[in-house]
Amino acid sequence: MNQAIVEPEQADYQTGSRIVSVEARTIRVPLDRHTAFSTRLVTARDYTVVRVTTADDRYGIGFCYSGSRAGMLVTYAVRELFAPLLRGRSALDVEGLWRAMYEESLLQGRAGSVMRALSIIDIALWDRNARGAGLPLSRYLGGTSSTTVPAYASGGYYLDGKTPEHLGEEMASYVALGFRAVKMKVGRLDPRGEEARIRAAREAIGDDVLLMLDANNAWSDVPTALEYMRRYEPFNPYWIEEPFSPDDIESHAQLSRRTPVTVATGEIEAGRWRHQELLDKRAAMILQSDAAVCGGISEWRRIAASAAAVGVTMCPHWFHDLHVHLVASTSNARYVEFFPDDQVLNFRRLVDTQLEFADGRLTVPTRPGLGFDFDEAALNEYALDDWALEGT
Repeated sequence: MNQAIVEPEQADYQTGSRIVSVEARTIRVPLDRHTAFSTRLVTARDYTVVRVTTADDRYGIGFCYSGSRAGMLVTYAVRELFAPLLRGRSALDVEGLWRAMYEESLLQGRAGSVMRALSIIDIALWDRNARGAGLPLSRYLGGTSSTTVPAYASGGYYLDGKTPEHLGEEMASYVALGFRAVKMKVGRLDPRGEEARIRAAREAIGDDVLLMLDANNAWSDVPTALEYMRRYEPFNPYWIEEPFSPDDIESHAQLSRRTPVTVATGEIEAGRWRHQELLDKRAAMILQSDAAVCGGISEWRRIAASAAAVGVTMCPHWFHDLHVHLVASTSNARYVEFFPDDQVLNFRRLVDTQLEFADGRLTVPTRPGLGFDFDEAALNEYALDDWALEGT
């Protein structure tokens, strides 16, 4: 029987990439001020963080938002469901490991907490391999020579005592920082109240700045959505985000046909197959797929390729520290969602390096891998548990 000849250097490289540990930890960071969307109030955010280490002492990190409570569900899935599959395997076998994890998850769930657990491990593998190659993740993924990517400033949340005038001031402050696109929340108030908020935002930022609207699954039927959209349309919004439940793909498609405003969705959608239904039904012309939710960097790239084939743009949700690399390396990606402070996306408090921005653009990191590490002191301050391997 013929056997493949493995050169000594190649053998050493493969041995060095052998996974020796997969550690996971749950972090809960309280919000300084309770914040509301259209349908819920958030008082704290849970994150699961992961560190994958290989025999050559290289490592990669992964992370996801695991909810406003019960974040340990994701951590448990990392430790108990996936980590035992990985030890002894090569970190370079990203596709094979993804397939093994996905097949292992079929009975536990192909979305939600289990898919988030898969996602953060996949992110950690890509980070480890890019670090091993000495390349920024964007370059390792085949990125262009661009040193910056466009971003929009995300905010406009509902807070007690926050008037339309206060909202307008907030949006204008982002424009003053150089952003030419901003996003605000909608859908919590009645149509008249929402119209007053959007009017104040548009008047504050002027006509030449893009205004994105995020409904966070506010509506349950198309007629109600249209009642609101008729109020929004005169203010020329760039998109309406997540108008319905992510499971109600048909309503997204119907709304897309009935309003001139672009529909955007996909931030909590998982897997290429569900995204394919969005594409087939023309339910969204902008996909906001989140690599920390949809199945990791591996699955995000598959989704982006499918979207490119039908002229759909990728504008990934959240985690600008991660998605700056994906936008920089994807031809049909346009914007990174960016949070100028740590009041809503307080994950920023857990990392040792912040992205630089100017004139509405983010600087693509040049350090190997993701370009940052966890701040261990911050993790210790907010942790609900210790770093732990499977079964511990």
